[in-house]
Parts: sequence; C-alpha cells; structure tokens
Amino acid sequence: MGIENLMDASRIKWINSPGPDSDIVISSRVRFARNLKNIPFPHLLSDSEAKKIVSDVYLTLKENPVLSRQIELYNMSELTPVQKTMLSEMHLISMDLSNSEKGAVIVNQDETINIMINEEDHLRIQVMLPGLQLDEALKEIDRIDDLLEEKLDFAFDEKIGYLTACPTNVGTGMRASVMMHLPALTMMDKTGQIFSTISQLGLVVRGIYGEGSQAKGNLYQISNQITLGKSEEDIIQNVVSVARQIIMSERKTRQNLSGEARLRLEDKILRSYGILTNAKLVSSQEALSYISDVRLGVDMGIIKDLSPSVLNELFIMTGPAYIQEMSKNATTPMERDLYRANFIREKMQR
Repeated sequence: MGIENLMDASRIKWINSPGPDSDIVISSRVRFARNLKNIPFPHLLSDSEAKKIVSDVYLTLKENPVLSRQIELYNMSELTPVQKTMLSEMHLISMDLSNSEKGAVIVNQDETINIMINEEDHLRIQVMLPGLQLDEALKEIDRIDDLLEEKLDFAFDEKIGYLTACPTNVGTGMRASVMMHLPALTMMDKTGQIFSTISQLGLVVRGIYGEGSQAKGNLYQISNQITLGKSEEDIIQNVVSVARQIIMSERKTRQNLSGEARLRLEDKILRSYGILTNAKLVSSQEALSYISDVRLGVDMGIIKDLSPSVLNELFIMTGPAYIQEMSKNATTPMERDLYRANFIREKMQR
C-alpha cells in the first residue's frame, strides 16, 4: 500500500460512512500516548534506538493475523516534505511528526487506526470514526492498546498512571476529541460564549488540524485537556456530554433562522455552490469556506442531490499539500488554484 492509496479518500471510513449526528459531528477521535519503559523520550533517542522502536511496534502488529493484512508502515525519512504535510492535512500525523526524521506512522486500510511512532511520545495510538462515536472508538483503541502491551513494556506508575513526555498527558494518556461543523453558531457569533464555557469544564477548542491550528471552514476540534486523576470513561462522558449540548445549540440556531436572515443564508449557500461548480480558480482558504457553506446547505435541505460524504472528502482533498501531491505538475499558486477548481467541479458533478 503506497502513499497513493492513502490519497484515495473514498476508502476513508470516517469521511464516507454515516455516523450518529454526522450532520454536525464529522468525526470522533481517541488517542493514547504511550512510552516504552527505560528508554529515553523521542527527542533524546539515537537513530538506532528510534529505528528499533519503529521495528518493534510494526512487528508486534504484524503478528496479529487480522491487522497484518491491513496495515502499512510509512517512515518519515522516506517521504517528501509535501507528502508529510499532506498526511497532516489528512489527520494521519501531526506537524511535529512531519518535522521528525526518526518518526514513522502505521495506518490501516480504512484509516480508522493510525499509530504515530517517535513523535512527542514513543507511541501515539489513534482511532477515528464517523459521527459521534467516542465510546466505540475507546473500545477499538483499547483492543489495539492491549495487543501492543502484550509484547511491549510500557512506562507505567501505579500511583500516577502512564508516563508521558508532556505532563498534561500523564495518567490515562488519553485525548478524546470530536471534529464539529458549526457554521450557524459561527455566523451568529455564538461560538465565543460557548467555547468560554467549555474551557471552564476542562475542555479545549482547537482548529481543524488540532493543537496550534486555526478554525477554518467552521470546523472545530473539541477535546479534554486533563488526563491525570480521571478515568477513560469519565473523560469520554464529559466530552460526549458537551458535544451533545453543542449539537443541540447548532441545530436550534439553524432552525431559528427565518425571514431576512434565512434569505441571506440561502443566498450565501447558493453563491458558494455557484462558485465551486463554475469558478476557474479557487484557493485552499476559499475552498474550505465555500465547502462549509455548501455542506450546511445540504444538511438543511437547501441543496439537493449532493452527498455530504463528497463535501467531507473535499474538506480533506483541497488542502495545499494534497493538491500539490495530486497535481504533480502544478508548481505555482495559480496552477494549483486552477487544478483545485477543476478537481472540485469534477467531484461535485459526479
């Protein structure tokens, strides 16, 4: 399975399969941070130590008869800078891992499971599912974690829990997050108040690409901030509870739009649809904004005969690195904007 297969968005389950509340929750993600006992954290590893960790993790997973047929290993040292940025745009690796020559990522066929190796911690195990499915994601990641722990000796303290490079991850080592599409709340300037309340509940709001990124396309990631002193189930319950309240607020805001506000919204949505289906040049920033508008139009029944999964694919497949890797010959910004516009038109007209 080469890098080209990863670029086939039609095989990505969290994009193309329906999930609970998927009109607002694009995906659910659970991540475990794990380190190997008596081995330096990744930033202190020698090249040989780093390679051994990659090999040990990969071989452990290959011993599993089911996973062995589904996974592929990608070493950061063997990828181009554009390819690494593209994997970040696809939520398969972090920007920190893309800047590491000692790191690697293991990905399964439908991209629901990926394991970053030698990022901030030795292992960052991740499971992503469509819609609001944090409970199901936790069950799946527990299965992978147990499989690895049978053969690998994780750094664990009976009083503190799992030991991690960053103190905020100590304990369960778990991050639970949901990626939410909140165009109505954003348009009505209600996100500030909601996100302020969220922060008081021990949660944090980030942009589309996680820590350090800005919200684009009205996409927000909401996750727990503290892992120490809380059980995995408590963390999941807290994030799910807050997510359900935000879902209700977003739906209510959409439903309450009437009169002039509704007319202006429909006009905005249909203008964006017109641009995406006719424009000759579309930048990555414009694409996210217009795709968000059209996705809202589909969810509200304003635009017919267009699948939400097509728009979910476009959220991922119109990033700068993805377009550059796919186009190959587009070397200037204008050439990439031209390729992006043509690509969007073709996807939306199928």
